[in-house]
Amino acid sequence: MSVRLAHKTDPLLAGFFSISDVARLVGVKSALIRSWLTGYPNSKSGPIVDRDFEGTRTVSFLDLMELRFIAIFRGQGVPMATIRTAAENARRDWQVTHPLALSRAQYVTDRRKVFARVAEKHGDSTTRDLVTGQHEMWDTIEQTIEKGVVFDPKTYLARMWKPRPAEFPSIIINPHVAFGRPTIEGTKVPTTALFQQWKAEGSKARVAKWFDVPPELVSSAIEYELVAA
Repeated sequence: MSVRLAHKTDPLLAGFFSISDVARLVGVKSALIRSWLTGYPNSKSGPIVDRDFEGTRTVSFLDLMELRFIAIFRGQGVPMATIRTAAENARRDWQVTHPLALSRAQYVTDRRKVFARVAEKHGDSTTRDLVTGQHEMWDTIEQTIEKGVVFDPKTYLARMWKPRPAEFPSIIINPHVAFGRPTIEGTKVPTTALFQQWKAEGSKARVAKWFDVPPELVSSAIEYELVAA
């Protein structure tokens, strides 16, 4: 790939997530998320993600997408040292801030090569076998990471995400809407607002009327919040 695009984040459109938000969305304990963002305690190893809001406890949408990538690859046994070095090399060589949030369609071949080189250097047989010996498995993992994600055609970076597309296709995370809170697609209504109002009132019909949202989407938002809790 010959074109590499740098990413500059507009703070108002970047999305704002707490570590506990990320843990809930990614399905990993908060302590692990914190270590991936700041480095492991009593270790010289630094963070894996080049955060948009360094020095704060806030996580951006693209940070979230990279943390999701890390969680899935860690689940396949890829060592942290391999992921960290691969991310550092990709940031340097591709001139992008968030290489793990890039479209598979544009970067999967390059990303595979980066991981293969790092695995060889570190003597990481797990990742080496995953990259070079089981292409189908690598592709399947990358496809899993992309499920529900919409990418920007100009930057190839993730711009929206449906966290549970099969169960809740109407619920989307868009960093430009409600600071990245899960919302009903096509509206600016966070699922938490619908859920909390339903808990207070006990009537889906009234909540639907107040927020001008179809009753079936109110039900979907409530179910989502109950499952994601």
